[in-house]
Amino acid sequence: MIITMTRNIDNMDMEALLDVMGCRTRREIINLLREEPRFVSQISKELQIGQKAIIEHLRAMEEVGILDSFFKKIERGRPRKYYNISNDIHLSVIINKNTFKVDLIEEDEAFFTSECSRLMKIETRIKKGDEKAAEELKELIRVYESLKRKAEKMLKENPL
Repeated sequence: MIITMTRNIDNMDMEALLDVMGCRTRREIINLLREEPRFVSQISKELQIGQKAIIEHLRAMEEVGILDSFFKKIERGRPRKYYNISNDIHLSVIINKNTFKVDLIEEDEAFFTSECSRLMKIETRIKKGDEKAAEELKELIRVYESLKRKAEKMLKENPL
């Protein structure tokens, strides 16, 4: 299971991260914040949970590094404190008879894992005869080839 939510992995407390993410309400808050930053009363209203509880959940997630906050001036009254997802965190949890492993994945490894997953989904759709998937794959190949050419040019222009 990969929960996709980059922060300096060396500074992240795995136990605290797992503890914070073990709460369904906190996961629901993150789902809301994926759409756009929100302030406490918005979150409280949408989840139908008291503001004091929401504040505690937000504080815990901010302390562990999942969220950050900023103030935004409004027309009337004091500025509002908005919360949003601070970084991408790629957490891998493997549980089977032989393994129990929890890892924070480096950004480039997470990107590779995500792209491999995307390719496997496209492959499944192609095997089912989905013509749009084949076109999507062709476009992806064009993008990858373009990125490869750019990377090769960068290496040629900037030899180490």
